[in-house]
Amino acid sequence: MTTKKNFEESLKELESIVSKLESGDVGLEQSLEQFEIGTKLYKQCKEQLTVAEKKIAILTESLKEEEF
Repeated sequence: MTTKKNFEESLKELESIVSKLESGDVGLEQSLEQFEIGTKLYKQCKEQLTVAEKKIAILTESLKEEEF
């Protein structure tokens, strides 16, 4: 995970990690590694969603101003 992925790629990888961890088929060391990657992916997704929400708020506000 050296390059920053887009939201969909990050979410897909995060879902895969969650499935692996929930299955219980992964050893402790690998579980910890996967958990660490998962937390980074979660933060990345959250940041991307925050940026998207701010853009939507700006666009929505500009539409409201144009109506009047």
